[in-house]
Amino acid sequence: MIIKKINIAEEFSDMPYGRYTVDSPDNGTRFRDDFLFPLFEGADEVHVYMDGALGYGSSFLDEAFAGLYRTKGISKDVLRKKLKLFCSQEYVVTSAWDYIDVAKPE
Repeated sequence: MIIKKINIAEEFSDMPYGRYTVDSPDNGTRFRDDFLFPLFEGADEVHVYMDGALGYGSSFLDEAFAGLYRTKGISKDVLRKKLKLFCSQEYVVTSAWDYIDVAKPE
């Protein structure tokens, strides 16, 4: 089994914020496109470690995670199988999955 991992605070930013570049350089679109999406190729699971950041806004979580479905075409079934989110603040994980669950394709 091939597991690819990323720690957001250590490998991306300890202050992830916003949806787009106009919101912040450390936005959800950039994280999704440049860091997260590439991990899916050839991986059986993608583990995302979320502790260590100062917080996660709804726009970041929605764009980074639900955007995998909306803009990258990864099915929700594949996301449920491959994407594993880890955070000591359970509401962060729950929120990310809630955004994925209600996402609609673009």
